[in-house]
Amino acid sequence: MSDPMDYRSAGVDLEKAERAKEGIRGFLESTRDPNTLSELGQFGGLYRVPPEALEPVLVSSADGVGTKLKVAFLTGRHDTVGQCLVNHCVNDILVQGARPLFFLDYLATGEVAEGVVEEIVRGVALACAENRCALLGGETAQMPDFYDEGEYDLAGFIVGMVERRALIDGSRVEAGDVLIAIPSSGLHTNGYTLARRIVFDRGGLSVSDPMPGLDGETVGDALLRVHRSYLTVLEGELNQGSIRALAHITGGGIEGNLPRILPPGLGAVIDRSSWVIPPIFESLAEMGGVEESEMFRVFNMGVGMLALVAPDEADAVLGRLRERGEDAWVIGAIEEGSGVRRV
Repeated sequence: MSDPMDYRSAGVDLEKAERAKEGIRGFLESTRDPNTLSELGQFGGLYRVPPEALEPVLVSSADGVGTKLKVAFLTGRHDTVGQCLVNHCVNDILVQGARPLFFLDYLATGEVAEGVVEEIVRGVALACAENRCALLGGETAQMPDFYDEGEYDLAGFIVGMVERRALIDGSRVEAGDVLIAIPSSGLHTNGYTLARRIVFDRGGLSVSDPMPGLDGETVGDALLRVHRSYLTVLEGELNQGSIRALAHITGGGIEGNLPRILPPGLGAVIDRSSWVIPPIFESLAEMGGVEESEMFRVFNMGVGMLALVAPDEADAVLGRLRERGEDAWVIGAIEEGSGVRRV
């Protein structure tokens, strides 16, 4: 008779999963706030709508980290991707004026080394704390037949809130409005399939090699730069009501994301000479022989967020952003028409 089979011999170690759950308990608890009503281990996360809300609108979004995870696998560094995930989701609801309330993560793994799950969730919890967002719970699934050893996928779901009167829906945007750009920290979480092909296949580099054009930064460091959150820098402007619309520049670049927030009959003109493209994008273009139009279609090109403001408020908003340490600049304007023109 054959030896009896169990879940562990099939590739799923329940004891290891339980140890990982205990290892992340402290991370979740560190993000609790007065509206967090549930504990780790319950079937559903409980969160109270803040009692001071008058006419709350809940805003939700879901996203993943994409093939940036492949760089994490190569470097053995797993804390930054969790931060990228949370910050990306925070930015996505911020463009409608919402502040984050709570976050849920989904982590699907093959066979990963002990401690990797804790490292990933530590990054998620760190970003949740920085964004004043409760890490309400999540799910970790072991699927050794689905993912190669050492690999995993990571996704997240966020819920935020905005008062209905403060909801940003693009309806206030007019021709002549000024576009203010706020810089990205790097590639953020988009374009990594092309970036990896350029760096590793065409360039023949490893994650420990120096990144061309970047002094003292390795390929791994450059590609794992954390996708930044814009909550702190923009919250004051949102409270003041000075922003008419926001565009988070993700996959599709400026030309793919800016039109999403413009009313019918309006387009935008972008002054290409208003900023210097960061070296990481120049290096990718040179190594891969990528045309400028394709670079702008795939990458953020150094622009992480666009704020649309009235012409008579542009100087004041720009001044306040710079006082907060942001190297923001006027990048263009709204015009009658459609789409985005680069001049």
